[in-house]
Amino acid sequence: MGVDKLTDGVAKPELKRGAIGLREVTFQSITAMAPGAAVAASIPAGAAFAGGDLPLSVLIALIASLLTAVSIGELASRIPSAGSLAAYGAKAIHPIVGFFIGWGYIFVYALVPALVFLQLGFTVAGTLSTEIHGYPASLWWPWSLAGMGVVFIINYRGITTSAKTGTILGAIEIAVFGVLAVLFIAKAGGHNTLSVFGTSYTPKAFHGVTGVIAGSVYSLLAFAGFEAAAPLAEEAKSPKVTIRKGILAATVGIGIFYVFTTYAVTVIYGPGKFANFNSASSWQGLAQSMFGLFWILVFFAIINSTLANGNAGTNVSTRMSYALARVGVFPGALAKITPRFQTPKNANIIQLIVSVAAVLVLGLSYNPVNGFALDGTIITIVVVAAYILMNVSAIVYFLRHEKRNFKFFTHLFVPALGVLVLIPALFAGAGVPVFSFISPLPAPISYAGPVVGVWLVLGAVFYTFKRKTAPESLIAISEVFGEEGGEVHLSQKTAP
Repeated sequence: MGVDKLTDGVAKPELKRGAIGLREVTFQSITAMAPGAAVAASIPAGAAFAGGDLPLSVLIALIASLLTAVSIGELASRIPSAGSLAAYGAKAIHPIVGFFIGWGYIFVYALVPALVFLQLGFTVAGTLSTEIHGYPASLWWPWSLAGMGVVFIINYRGITTSAKTGTILGAIEIAVFGVLAVLFIAKAGGHNTLSVFGTSYTPKAFHGVTGVIAGSVYSLLAFAGFEAAAPLAEEAKSPKVTIRKGILAATVGIGIFYVFTTYAVTVIYGPGKFANFNSASSWQGLAQSMFGLFWILVFFAIINSTLANGNAGTNVSTRMSYALARVGVFPGALAKITPRFQTPKNANIIQLIVSVAAVLVLGLSYNPVNGFALDGTIITIVVVAAYILMNVSAIVYFLRHEKRNFKFFTHLFVPALGVLVLIPALFAGAGVPVFSFISPLPAPISYAGPVVGVWLVLGAVFYTFKRKTAPESLIAISEVFGEEGGEVHLSQKTAP
């Protein structure tokens, strides 16, 4: 087992180096996107705007996501760190940028497990209520708690177990929805048409390009999480290469999967009426009506997707907490590593506590469906904002630190375009009606903005405190990992 060599000479256990390869890294990003749940729920939300042209919206969302994936991949190839996005922002722009990215990123990824475990609860309870007479749909929370327990055990036993589990779960959900998509296309027969990649089937209220763009904004949210491989840099083999490849492979691969499956469900349902596609006529419902018991596989694939996503989210939050704790930004207890499994012990325990508290508070206060929507909106606001900052960071980093390697297309055009396409998604996620297709959010979803605002204010207070008491820890956010030996070098400068 290796050690982190701090400037005070104290040796501490570190994460397990070289434990996972490209396959596990790629599936970390894949499962963080929760492709099964996204195909069944997130992407169809854009049907109200794009109608039967939703496949084109998803294709546009793929291109938009790939822009940011390129920027993050470029940064990951230069700054491989468990601090990931926080380290990138701190190194490229300023320590305060890195701090607030880390502050917000850890917050939302601590809420990701709660999000999917709420979905796990109401999905299982709702299905059992329909299929088993007398089962109350309100008895959702035992399933949520069970899911949390499973993910905690997987993560506690180390990155090798966690990554392999994520790979298996991710492969299962992709296989189930992929096979069903093929069956849909085959059954559609002569109704297959490439016209769904045009603007002929948008609803009257959002006719033409407007509807397609609106649909792409909502489809873009299904890609959130493609960067989740980045915090595993210190546990991956050849991280400067592996993380970048994993992020790009996951984005392109799942993007193609999204386009293919959305096309399949559009043509089988009928593009002319697809604007009315909703939960009552979902993938699960279509599978049951056309292929009988195949719906059971779809049901389990959705459950599988929530567990895989909870696992990936826990990996991100615990690794980033560990990275910021070991340089003194967060309490040192979060940097404690289990000697046997080489995984962040206290960070995993705190993640479990946060998950349980968030699920019960949100689910019992607003019901699990509304709690899910509120949690998801909070996550969307912060993640999209972080993506925008990553594009800006890519531009600044290569202009300031690697000007000789600066490439106009990769390091300016791509990230600048990425910023432009993400701005509508940020406003849509926050429910700010800057564009005609954005509607103000109803309560309790409308509470998301204030919640994020309060968290940022708390962050400002905490940053001020750390700047006075331990300024070197803020500087060190950008220096939490060195590939050749893993040393943490604390700068002697004072935080600006």
